[in-house]
Order: sequence, then C-alpha cells, then structure tokens
Amino acid sequence: MNQRPQSQGGFSMSTTVQKWGNSLGIRIPAHIAERIEVRQGTEVDLIIGDDHTLTVVPKKKKPTLEQLLAQCKPENRHDEIDFGREGKELF
Repeated sequence: MNQRPQSQGGFSMSTTVQKWGNSLGIRIPAHIAERIEVRQGTEVDLIIGDDHTLTVVPKKKKPTLEQLLAQCKPENRHDEIDFGREGKELF
C-alpha cells in the first residue's frame, strides 16, 4: 500500500483489489476505518463518478427510539395542545 498526501486535509492510498468469493474486495486499513468511522457490518454507499472514480461513504444509522427518547428533557417538552373536537369522537 502506498500513501500520498492530498489537499484539504485528506490523503490518498493505493491498494490492490483481491478476489473474495465470487466478488472483489478492497481492504480498508485500520487507521482509515477509524478515521471514517466504519467497522465490520457498517453499511456504505458506493458512488461511481463519470471519470470512473469510486467513493465510499458510510451510511449514517438511524437513531433508535431509545436514543431519541434520551434526548427528551423537561426544557424541550411542551404542554398538551387542545385541538378541540372534530367529527364524532367518543371522548
């Protein structure tokens, strides 16, 4: 693997495509995986440019209900809102 500095704080690296079952694979070195926050099982989008470039973008996981509820604090809650009655509700 060959590393080359790149502008905008990034860098470029050469590696070899290898056969992996009936597919092809590219290994992501640990220091790069840490930097882009991917680990085994992370879903990624593969974006192919018109100039045959390949960009790998980790998908952001949707937060769980528990994670969302953990963000609910008394200061960001509101009182109930009475919308009145509409139609034939029983309450």
